[in-house]
Amino acid sequence: MQINEGNLEGLFTAFNTIFNGALESATSTHSRVSMTVPSTTRENDYRWMRKLPRVREWLGDRVIQNLESQGYRILNRDFEHTIGVDRNDILDDQIGVYNPLFAEQGRAVAEHPDELIWGLCAAGFDEVGFDGQPFFDTDHPVLDEDGTEISVSNMTAGSGTPWFLFDTSRAIRPFIHQTRMAPQFVALDNPRDQNVFHKKEFLYGVDGRWNAGYGLWQLAHGSKAALNAEAYMAARAAMQGMRGDHGRPLRVRPTLLVVPPSLEKAALEVLKAERDAAGASNVAMGLSELHVEQLLAAA
Repeated sequence: MQINEGNLEGLFTAFNTIFNGALESATSTHSRVSMTVPSTTRENDYRWMRKLPRVREWLGDRVIQNLESQGYRILNRDFEHTIGVDRNDILDDQIGVYNPLFAEQGRAVAEHPDELIWGLCAAGFDEVGFDGQPFFDTDHPVLDEDGTEISVSNMTAGSGTPWFLFDTSRAIRPFIHQTRMAPQFVALDNPRDQNVFHKKEFLYGVDGRWNAGYGLWQLAHGSKAALNAEAYMAARAAMQGMRGDHGRPLRVRPTLLVVPPSLEKAALEVLKAERDAAGASNVAMGLSELHVEQLLAAA
């Protein structure tokens, strides 16, 4: 194949088509527990999560729900992936060998938010959310009916493999997928570019801006206890009893149980088995959906 403007435009179009096809067909899992929030600037401030909405009877003047002075910000990050195509492969019509690479590039880009979100989930016992506490913690500050600060827990301690219970029924989710710039397919494919002159290599890449962060901890429960029906029901009860500031019931619904592959059998016994090990009816059967997440394998 001759290296000229028309052929190079054709290559760009072909590689771009392969990339976008794989990008659109890839299966992503982060949306099960995250909300996608568009961003129009360098960072987003999520201090509004400190003020969960509550309707009150209008007596006297309106009560203004002011935002906290201390914010919780998620800074957008730049990400890229680049593939080099050797000039000689173009000249020798060996372009077909690159097609799987561009398909894999599309899949990798589509699944990158999964890596961010599930990485946050696994690290949630240590990394902090909008209230300054670890996302899964026993000391989340909440105001009781009298306005006194108390500690609320959304975790179960233990020494086992972590598993997680989420409420995914609301517009707000436990995690945030923040998008500033969608993935864009770009190229350095002018024969006069330095990369061609010095390395006889045409460059095709993807770049974009996005990030991930923690949403409402009240909609999540992290447990390191052995996964069985008793531990599951205890976590479920803790979530359903969750209250916001001033004793407001949050009406949390534990809809999704998330486990790594190593706990799949235990999770199936909790949610799918008709009877427990003693032969009694399994009261936990079908109470939540099950998601087995491979990216939690090292959690």
